[in-house]
Amino acid sequence: MRAEMDARGDVAGKGRPDGTSGLVGRRREMAEVRRLLPRTRLLTLTGAGGVGKSRLAGWAACALHDWFPGGVERVDLATVEDGALLEPAVATALGLRDTGRQAMPVLVDHLADKRMLLLLDNCEHLLRPCAALVDRLLRGAPRLRILVTSRQRLGVAGEQILPVPTLPVPQPDADVRDVARCAAVRLFAQRAAEARPGFAVDAGNAAAVARLARRLDGLPLAIELAAVRLRTTTVDDLLRGLDDRLDAPSRGGSGAPPRHRTLRATVDWSFELCSPGERRLWSRLAIFPGGVDLETAEEVCADAGIAPEEVFDLIAGLVDKSVVVADPTAGGVRYRMLDTIRAYGRERLPCADERVLHGRYRDHYRRMADRNRVDRLVPDQLDRYRAVRAELPNVRTALDLCFRRPEDAHAGLDIACPLWAHWILSGAVKEGRHWLERGLGLAPGTGRARATALWCAALIAVRQDDLPAVAPLLEECRALAERTGDETVRAQAVEISGMAALATGDGRRGFPLMLEARDLRRAAGDVHAVAVNLYYTAAFGMAESPGSAADVGAELLALSLAHNALLFKAYAQLKLAFAAWRQGDPGRAETQMREAATVLGAVGDPWGLVQCLEVLGWTAGASGRHERAARLLGAAGRVRQTLDITPAELQYLADAHRDCAEQARRELGGRAFATAFRAGARLTLDRALAYALEDHTVSSPAR
Repeated sequence: MRAEMDARGDVAGKGRPDGTSGLVGRRREMAEVRRLLPRTRLLTLTGAGGVGKSRLAGWAACALHDWFPGGVERVDLATVEDGALLEPAVATALGLRDTGRQAMPVLVDHLADKRMLLLLDNCEHLLRPCAALVDRLLRGAPRLRILVTSRQRLGVAGEQILPVPTLPVPQPDADVRDVARCAAVRLFAQRAAEARPGFAVDAGNAAAVARLARRLDGLPLAIELAAVRLRTTTVDDLLRGLDDRLDAPSRGGSGAPPRHRTLRATVDWSFELCSPGERRLWSRLAIFPGGVDLETAEEVCADAGIAPEEVFDLIAGLVDKSVVVADPTAGGVRYRMLDTIRAYGRERLPCADERVLHGRYRDHYRRMADRNRVDRLVPDQLDRYRAVRAELPNVRTALDLCFRRPEDAHAGLDIACPLWAHWILSGAVKEGRHWLERGLGLAPGTGRARATALWCAALIAVRQDDLPAVAPLLEECRALAERTGDETVRAQAVEISGMAALATGDGRRGFPLMLEARDLRRAAGDVHAVAVNLYYTAAFGMAESPGSAADVGAELLALSLAHNALLFKAYAQLKLAFAAWRQGDPGRAETQMREAATVLGAVGDPWGLVQCLEVLGWTAGASGRHERAARLLGAAGRVRQTLDITPAELQYLADAHRDCAEQARRELGGRAFATAFRAGARLTLDRALAYALEDHTVSSPAR
């Protein structure tokens, strides 16, 4: 690989990596990354905050993409604050379905044969968990290379360190040409021209710009914060203000490293140049690790010195000062801060403001979680799913805030429980169970709210095939039902029993229990809970009794159509497609699967999509399209490798899969079958889905 890597790739023509702006003055560091990556499997970029490690790593990953046939994947760990969630977060970022067993074996299996580059960005706050993760991945995936950014080394055997220095600054006696060529000055000039169009380094300002670059120690973030001030001042006035700030006693202490003091002083200076309202909003926005939209900023941050109608103008001012970054999205604009800026803002938040802000933040995400439940028969299920997905880093912060304060633990469960379906649908079931169990341990109770949390935790445990964990949850739920006489709690306890029975293959006991729970849900008038019951009856009962599961699936489909609930409809069609195949009607199976796949593709559900690819492969084979069948089986096989599932969970696919593969191999010949299968296995999930949904003639009913 070394010769191939040495010979290939150039930054030119590769395009800019997402989330970064122009890379200035890093030619030597880029060359070092090229030189070192072929010779080491773990390269860590270290350096002070604000030095540009993430930007350099992003450009390097973009430029070197062609070196890695298995792809380049970036995982930003800045918003992951709990080490227990590190492995699931990495698995989710790589598109792996987390059903909640140990994420590490799934990661290793997925990466074991891939020649790819994994970029782990912002690791310094999770050094020990990151070191353990990296060590295990490198031992289990011999072709994997890992690029890390961190303020400190990980300390893993074989780690190669590449310090990222500040940018070179001009010598005191440099002439105008040398000043203009210097990397720190070029960065300043580039950002200054963005702030004041037409700005350029010339004989009149070169000396002041050179001195400013030296005063800022060539630190990129400090340079960018200073350059934006040229919107309202001159270079000379900028330098005078900077001199005053840097010569003042540092609140960081004289023992702090010089570059840390420089960055601190520059950020201090930027803070003090803001208006009082901008300062307040800076410190309040810093609570959002995942960024924020305007509506949420108005709801959470307005109060005590900031009126709701002022928030937009204050955010605009912070964007102008490069304190806040505005990111256009499909749903509107989200506003975020760089980690260094956000950490500073959190530090400047007054204690009195912090208590009030945390309460509003908690209440906002409690309402958001309930407002965006996807376990509801509503037309906007997909929009709700996307809304929660965008807010997940902030939801994590809200949950952590609640569970750090015993008096807020019930509020934490009020956030975690409505999101149970999102945890499952997004593949983050281990994380969902983590929050539910943490809340159950901190928030004792004897009412419906606790029973609901027990039901959510038990359902996730059943999905994880962790049936021993279900028993104590079920026992407590039953006890609550008996103690309270609450029919909803009773329905939850009966439903847990039914799901557990079906999951063990005991349909004789499981189906009646699920029907009993469904009757209780109907009596309570909870049509949403009825839909959930119907889905899990069909899902868990398909292997045991396809006919009974199909009847339940048809009932769910009718209910979904009546309420125009697209996700429920797609999952009902998933089960009906299997039933149609079992009943000898591949045409109907294909029609149902194609419709389901369109919706499941929109949410990126790989567990649902692997079933779609499988069945569409079978139906292709049934109509004599054997090359297409082989490709779809190969694509399904690739996706299946990303799923944390045991062979038993795929057993009801196994016979049809084997029959389809054997028929295609006979018709095509071994070599042609293998070629088509490998071609399918090389498709990404998006490309595989597009191929599966191409407009082909639907299979005939005969098989």
